[in-house]
Amino acid sequence: MRIAMISEHASPLPTGDAAAGAQQRHVAELSAALASLGHDVRVYTRRDNPDLPAIVALSDGVRVVHVPAGPARSLPIETLLPHMGDFAQWLRTEWRDADWLPDVAHAHFWTSGLAAVTAARQVGIPVVQSFHELGQGEAAGGASRTGYERALGRAVDKVVAQTQDEALGLVRLGVPRALLTVVPAGVDSDRFTPDGPVAERDPERPRILSVGRLVEHKGFGDVIQAMRYVPGAECVVVGGPTAQQLASDPHAKKLRAMAEQFKVADRVKLVGAVPAEDMPRWYRSADLLVAAPWREQFELAPLEAMACGVPVVGTAIGGLNETVVDGLTGDLVPARDPRALGGALRRLVNDKVRRFAYATAALDRARQAYSWKRVASQLGSVYSAVSGRRSSEAEAEAVA
Repeated sequence: MRIAMISEHASPLPTGDAAAGAQQRHVAELSAALASLGHDVRVYTRRDNPDLPAIVALSDGVRVVHVPAGPARSLPIETLLPHMGDFAQWLRTEWRDADWLPDVAHAHFWTSGLAAVTAARQVGIPVVQSFHELGQGEAAGGASRTGYERALGRAVDKVVAQTQDEALGLVRLGVPRALLTVVPAGVDSDRFTPDGPVAERDPERPRILSVGRLVEHKGFGDVIQAMRYVPGAECVVVGGPTAQQLASDPHAKKLRAMAEQFKVADRVKLVGAVPAEDMPRWYRSADLLVAAPWREQFELAPLEAMACGVPVVGTAIGGLNETVVDGLTGDLVPARDPRALGGALRRLVNDKVRRFAYATAALDRARQAYSWKRVASQLGSVYSAVSGRRSSEAEAEAVA
């Protein structure tokens, strides 16, 4: 099949020094997995640098197409909505006039979906939508982002949720159950493995790793408070701005002040963003990973840690309820409860046998249930179904 990935703000191309975001990695790895199954994939992303070529070959069977929509520079995600009309118009013209017409378009994030639906309707292409993260009532261009997401979820041919929890959230949003299917995210088990280079660490001090953007709902504040109950262990936080920008970052300042307040500053280290290719080294250096978000969403870091043979302590919310099997691959605790989180961390840090058992089960689960080949095969079936249905509808209209 010819598959168009619409990822307007998250280019799958390597990002240099900054760690690639979860959506960027998702689109890149999914596209590569689909291409390995024989599909022809093009990823359409907004041009954010005037020096970028029009088309870049990412790998065999995957090309990245830079769409001129808005200024050719990096823009905050929340300012991109006004440029989606130009993005859609460019897609429509490209698909109508070029010799490469996709069989299906798969949009990632709500703004990509708006552009994809607008363009695809005019050329008869079915659209599959992945939200990755819902807006929680945020305003967007004078209207509720939730309103846009609700309308989009009803307009596309199929909505792909990454977890059952996300699917329930989409139903509550107003997306019909008949339009929903659940396909989990994948993990690159060739890159994220237990064997390989390890980031430097103190062998005498247990290491607890936490990974993600430095935003409040990721729960890093709860992790820092929980460290009061894990004496002797260190907490290393990877993510956010680069190391050079950490000193001026307001979220980093707040976390450092919190570490001082709770007298754990000597055991909490903010690393900042690291290159994506270095992440396996950091996972391997940890005795366990902690993920403590308190908003429903899918967390990629626990899955990558599991593929590296690292057990997970997480909050029982969102995708963590499905990624982590409580008592088998890790432990789950209530969200926003630093004391419960600290107790779970302390018990696992102090129990090497249990950590080993969790690590073994986590590695097996990551490889068996979350391989990209399996994910790509499931999504390929979704694409075939919607394109077949659209073809049948078009034939019926032609006969009529």
